[in-house]
Amino acid sequence: MDGSPRVALIINPQAGGGKARKLVPEVEGALRARGLAVRTALTTDLENGITIARQSADAGEVPVVMSGDGLIGQIGGALAGSGATMGIVPAGRGNDLARVLGIPTEPDGAADIIAAGHTREIDVGDTGQRRFLGIASCGFDSDANRYANEARLVRGNLVYLYAALRAIAAWKPARFELNLDGERVTFRGYSVGVCNNKAYGGGMYAAPDAELDDGLFDVVWCEELSKMRFVFSVIPRSFKGTQVELDEVKVHRARQVEIAADRPFTVYADGDPLGDLPMQVTLLPRALRILAPPA
Repeated sequence: MDGSPRVALIINPQAGGGKARKLVPEVEGALRARGLAVRTALTTDLENGITIARQSADAGEVPVVMSGDGLIGQIGGALAGSGATMGIVPAGRGNDLARVLGIPTEPDGAADIIAAGHTREIDVGDTGQRRFLGIASCGFDSDANRYANEARLVRGNLVYLYAALRAIAAWKPARFELNLDGERVTFRGYSVGVCNNKAYGGGMYAAPDAELDDGLFDVVWCEELSKMRFVFSVIPRSFKGTQVELDEVKVHRARQVEIAADRPFTVYADGDPLGDLPMQVTLLPRALRILAPPA
């Protein structure tokens, strides 16, 4: 390679229903037009993507992940604490991390951010086994995530609405127990979200006041209410973040969170399973350096 800054473009070819694979030539061209030396690698699975990212960082390249929030979150978690800098080319269905960071979804805009070289240090969530950058949630969200991942006929952001409506049909409230930095909370209701990012699910603002670098999670939970009120008030309001104004929706900030429930739930983050309850989640402050516009 020449003396140009070196980028490893790490691509999930299945992201966005195959959109990522189709955009590869355009993204490569945009990066090279900005003076970057590009090596492209297509991932075969999540662990393969993490391995490629670690090897590229060790080799002095900047790992640039072209995918949805799932692979971006897992690679970001793997690189956290290593001192490596990561870039993003959004290419998934939701692109919620890029949305909040202000990274454009079109290739030229994303390439501009990478070439500019401005970095932000963001917090990372750690379960002890996996890490995440966005929102780790369970309860009703566990069912909705499963349905979204299984969907084949519904495309784009509509998949999240489809999944939520399908999940509500069979939903029965659960009893949750939380430990928030030593403060214990017990309630019956729908869900718990441990939020590092504001948004998930393709633009649903579960935690409108969350910040990626403030050293605290916004823990948001929804207590028991009717299914009609959940569908026609909580879900629509989530697209603007105003559901937190409802009496049944609570927000508490904490650095360490323990979650348990009276029946089994899988915890999901960025669309991928992190593990099963009970779970402890700890915030790692400003553990990941990421290429992004100034805050």
